[in-house]
Amino acid sequence: MGGCFSKPKPVELKIEVVLPEKERAKEELSASAKSSPRAYPGNGTARHFHSEERLTTAHPYPSAQDYLEAAVCHFKDLENGQMREVELGWGKVLLVKEAGEFHALGHKCPHYGAPLVKGVLSRGRVRCPWHGACFNISTGDLEDFPGLDSLPKFQVKVEKEKVYVRASKQALQLQRRTKVMTKCISPSLGHSGSTNVLIVGAGAAGLVCAETLRQEGFSDRIVLCTLDRHLPYDRPKLSKSLDAQPEQLTLRPKEFFRAYGIEVLTEAQVVTVDVKNKKAVFKDGFKLEYSKLLLAPGSSPKTLSCKGKEVENVFTIRTPEDANRVVRLARGRNAVVVGAGFLGMEVAAYLSEKAHSVSVVELEETPFRRFLGERVGRTLMKMFENYRVKFYMQTEVSELRAQEGKLKEVVLKSSKVVRADVCVVGIGAVPATGFLKQSGISLDNRGFIPVNKMMQTSVPGVFAAGDAVTFPLAWRNNRRVNIPHWQMAHAQGSSLAGRVAAQNMLAQEAEIGTVPYLWTAMFGKSLRYAGYGEGFDDVIIQGDLEELKFVAFYTKGDEVIAVASMNYDPIVSKVAEVLASGRAIRKREVETGDMSWLTGKGS
Repeated sequence: MGGCFSKPKPVELKIEVVLPEKERAKEELSASAKSSPRAYPGNGTARHFHSEERLTTAHPYPSAQDYLEAAVCHFKDLENGQMREVELGWGKVLLVKEAGEFHALGHKCPHYGAPLVKGVLSRGRVRCPWHGACFNISTGDLEDFPGLDSLPKFQVKVEKEKVYVRASKQALQLQRRTKVMTKCISPSLGHSGSTNVLIVGAGAAGLVCAETLRQEGFSDRIVLCTLDRHLPYDRPKLSKSLDAQPEQLTLRPKEFFRAYGIEVLTEAQVVTVDVKNKKAVFKDGFKLEYSKLLLAPGSSPKTLSCKGKEVENVFTIRTPEDANRVVRLARGRNAVVVGAGFLGMEVAAYLSEKAHSVSVVELEETPFRRFLGERVGRTLMKMFENYRVKFYMQTEVSELRAQEGKLKEVVLKSSKVVRADVCVVGIGAVPATGFLKQSGISLDNRGFIPVNKMMQTSVPGVFAAGDAVTFPLAWRNNRRVNIPHWQMAHAQGSSLAGRVAAQNMLAQEAEIGTVPYLWTAMFGKSLRYAGYGEGFDDVIIQGDLEELKFVAFYTKGDEVIAVASMNYDPIVSKVAEVLASGRAIRKREVETGDMSWLTGKGS
């Protein structure tokens, strides 16, 4: 293990704390739907929509009073490579100077509202400090995920050494821009038995594929089908905010799907795919022919196989209904969480304020051990213990005991008996690809769908994306990986997998290339992570673990393959940007504590 070094000089890092962590975590957890003026609850059941229903759009000929124009600074106030938040009327704008040119954009990341001025400017794009989304500074377009919307772009001119910005009041208020999309010209009439594009799975990857097709001018029929009762929603938010209602989690309002003719079949299960005749068969017998198919079925949570596994009040968190029931049952009672990975630890953190007691059962010695290493895992475990969460490590559940059919006790292999009124199981997931076994589409021995860089499966015209795929990771020498978390499903769901799949459906020959980025929030603290750290052989920690202000570099041989941090923004976004540029980071560069290579001053 690498030793703990003295804190790097803050000047070199240019780290500024944006908000107190508690405030930031609140902001990060607030459902993005809440901040959108068009957040209508999804109705979750409509199979077919009426073509005359449309999203209201801004007036096509805005008048002069709909715009604001003002001088925001002197042209010498910004150097090349600098960003600044400037006031414009009652709104704010992000002003960027690169290669002698000024650009003005929305100042907040449309994903969770992070202040982009605290992000990373590099190679003509700005990367969000919280979750790594990237925006092109010339167009405002979203280029790397998470999130769905781009930034508004404002007009800039320099006159008499002053920088002027002109912006529409509506764009200043919204701080987000949905890319222009084509409408569907052939909406289905009744239960039409054929579609041009069928997308199985309505998570991030499936939704972004559908949106990308419309953005690229595709106007034929698109059908998205999902096992869920709801329109596509932000599933990873469930374990961080168990009380969230479906309408707070919705990624797009139902009016959006109507306006652009993206049909959503809810509670619709595909049971077989006939690739020879290009046909999907649903559980209720409905058959749908397709020209192009995207498989994004996601994964199914693993369940316990011990004695008493059929007792009531034992959950895997899959839907908003599951999450809401867990909170109801846990309030003032005893909760047990099985599994100390991301899902389990997020649930334990959330329940710690609401339940009488929270216990975590885990096979490993420390939480997150395989992912974050021993030392970071132990530090986080201590943080949880300070919030009265009890850990039972290096053991597993041998029996669930009930009273009148409802869970009362969890018996561990160590023969310890833990009181429990509700139990949440977070012990991993398996790809939900059982329906493809007889299809002729190749699956690997774990059930994942292997795809190439263009997100194509072994069958022409059939693409796959999201949690259920393995794909070649460009900056790790095209190593085949599966990265089951939100940003990758998006990345694979846009300029990347869903987007790459959509572009290749349209024969545009796009390839996936992204740096995985993920985050978690517990007790008002955010942990960010970028890279792909599987197989790391050393961890170099800078900063102070005890103070929960640290950055951990995961190395394999001589190379940094991943980074994690707490209270150290925007370092994870900076590392992601360096890795995305194709430059390798050497172990010796992070061992010294001199981070100047990150700010571009180093070699």
